[in-house]
Amino acid sequence: MKIAVNPGRIHQALTSYQLAMALKGAIELDLFTHIAAGATTAADIAPLCQAKEKGVRVLCDFLTVHGFLTKSKGAYGLAADTAALLDKNSPAYMGSVAGFFTHPVMMNKYRDVAALVRNGGATDHTLAPNDHIWVEFARHMAPMFALPASIAAPHVTNPGEPAKVLDIAAGHGLFGIHVALHNPAAEITFQDWNNVLDVARENAASMGITGRFRTIPGSAFEVDLGTGYDLALLPNFLHHFDFTTNVILLKKVRAALKPDGLAAVIEFVPNEDRVSPPDGALFAMRMLGTTPSGDAYTFAEIEGMLREGGFGAAESRSLAPAPQQLILARNR
Repeated sequence: MKIAVNPGRIHQALTSYQLAMALKGAIELDLFTHIAAGATTAADIAPLCQAKEKGVRVLCDFLTVHGFLTKSKGAYGLAADTAALLDKNSPAYMGSVAGFFTHPVMMNKYRDVAALVRNGGATDHTLAPNDHIWVEFARHMAPMFALPASIAAPHVTNPGEPAKVLDIAAGHGLFGIHVALHNPAAEITFQDWNNVLDVARENAASMGITGRFRTIPGSAFEVDLGTGYDLALLPNFLHHFDFTTNVILLKKVRAALKPDGLAAVIEFVPNEDRVSPPDGALFAMRMLGTTPSGDAYTFAEIEGMLREGGFGAAESRSLAPAPQQLILARNR
């Protein structure tokens, strides 16, 4: 029996870097914003982008093949998710994430995946003190995390209940900020490198919680976190480290919490098969390329970390339509 093979799939995979860079280029050209505003042909779009008509036509056709645009009788339109997320006039605009995902530092980490596999991870880590890449992360990636932060907030705090909140590795600060927006009685402490905290301070001020936050600069593993917190947020942080290191951190977080205080872990979580759902499963490759020992952890693994860190039974809650999960456990 002859087995059908598809060399096209191999070709597409090995040239998929072109899709990332084409999408970044379209964002830089404001292509999606121009189409949303009514310029639908290559001839109409080109002068708005200060580009050649041929270049616009090739880029638009390429993005149509990949589902970001539609095309009918020579006129381009936006796919639903493109219209919501990549039109600059949309309140959910997240085009800035391209600046981090395609940052040379991040791209270079995948130039030798065979070496990453042989080593079981990266030989360096981007968590050096005050590494500027995390300022880039905080500035560019905030729009991606606004949605899960807003969905998580009602799960971890109630309006009007006084709450002392610790936001570990706060970055852009959106998880703590949305807790404060949901609960006017919440006071937030952002912890991160000082240069990254500048971004959290800016976001907190612009989003209206001036006077309701403080900061702790430095490494979460080394600084004095304080005590008496009702809630500790750990958004997208545990995946940087191995199991044992995370237990050490969680023990420190537990010591900072009140009795019965709540730990809230936000992560990309694969199922036990580790190949589903896609966002959780694919995240493991990002950790292989960017950390020496990090990983995408299953719920059972995160629950095990929390248990060894001294917390009670954990529960998982979906943050859909965001791809992350919220995992909650009490200080027992």
